[in-house]
Amino acid sequence: MRKTFCVFAGMMIAVLFLSNRSGAQEFRGQYSPALKNSYFGVNIGYINYPFSSRQLLPGNTVGSVKVPHTAVRFVLLGHEFNKYLSAQITYMRPVKWVEYRDVNNTGKTLTVWMNVAGLTMAGKLPLSPKLYLSCEAGLALIMRRGFKENNQEIVTNASYGTGQFGASLQYQLNPKWRLQAGKVYSPANEKVKQPHTVFHSAGFHYSLRELSKERVEAVKAAGYHFPKQTVSAAWSTNVLDYGFNKFVSQGVVPIFWGGEVRVRRALSLRYERNLFHSKKVFSLDWGLQAGFWKTDRDGTNFFTLSAYPLLRFHTIRSKKTDFYLEYSVAGPSFISKPKMDGLHTGEKFTFLDQMGAGIFTGKNKSLNAGIRIAHFSNGNLFPNNDGVMVPLTFSLGYSF
Repeated sequence: MRKTFCVFAGMMIAVLFLSNRSGAQEFRGQYSPALKNSYFGVNIGYINYPFSSRQLLPGNTVGSVKVPHTAVRFVLLGHEFNKYLSAQITYMRPVKWVEYRDVNNTGKTLTVWMNVAGLTMAGKLPLSPKLYLSCEAGLALIMRRGFKENNQEIVTNASYGTGQFGASLQYQLNPKWRLQAGKVYSPANEKVKQPHTVFHSAGFHYSLRELSKERVEAVKAAGYHFPKQTVSAAWSTNVLDYGFNKFVSQGVVPIFWGGEVRVRRALSLRYERNLFHSKKVFSLDWGLQAGFWKTDRDGTNFFTLSAYPLLRFHTIRSKKTDFYLEYSVAGPSFISKPKMDGLHTGEKFTFLDQMGAGIFTGKNKSLNAGIRIAHFSNGNLFPNNDGVMVPLTFSLGYSF
């Protein structure tokens, strides 16, 4: 079931991000058919999964179990095929983990982690011009990370596929924004002693709608440079240590992720293609990356292949040089060796995250240079998720 979920999720991302059925058009200031009517969303609410002493392996005791109930559910990517039918990829997790207190009379508090990824189809039934009843059903991948004490398992890890079902009331504020309140449910699994999961929430969806002719004409008239495609080569090195990685992942306001497996050096090749851009600042690209890596501790060699969405913000414009910031999250990836340096990063399916900065310069702004950091992890889709930290990476490329 895990493989099925990953395959279907990867197919959906590929269709919506990597497919561009309007690829023949040169102008990218309008959403392509692949992006138009896609949506994103956030829901916040009350989660309940009645964890108890039932999850303990025989011979273990617990004083009490605390189940925090605040949780979030993200619609990472959805697409409306018409006004009645859509498909979506979701990710749900609590704000705080379940606490097992006074385990085996030691006074220690140990935690159980729980995440739910979903791939569902949703149908809408109009109740009025702006009010809809929506029902969804599909696959859920439930991950539970248990805990050990003195190298002895007390609550086991679990990762399995099951169903996910939900219903909500949705109110259409305008063509782009809609509010919703509803419930999502996944059944219990007695084999691994996993309780049922139910989530009551409220939130919003934001949809990408076709832009007006006036706005499209304004983008055309502005004439700012947004390269159609870029090829580049990059070199990663820990010569300058991992200070910047730690700063953005462990600072006062963390904006990125670290990782237990650290890369010593790497060579990566990238291809990026622009899908959409605004008048001056924002652009959305998709990219492909092949990477050849060596770990820092044991010198283990491994290989990755990734597809990813890339957000760019062109913050400084000049006649000869443009400066930008970039951010990329949850690029589905293959990693050849999930066990490295005595650590376990999960399975061979993982995600690539990146952040950095760069310039387009030279004649026709065809020279690209950048610096970034990166991170591989599976987003807790699997019980093991130590993560890979990629240090400063320097790239040179050509845009055309």
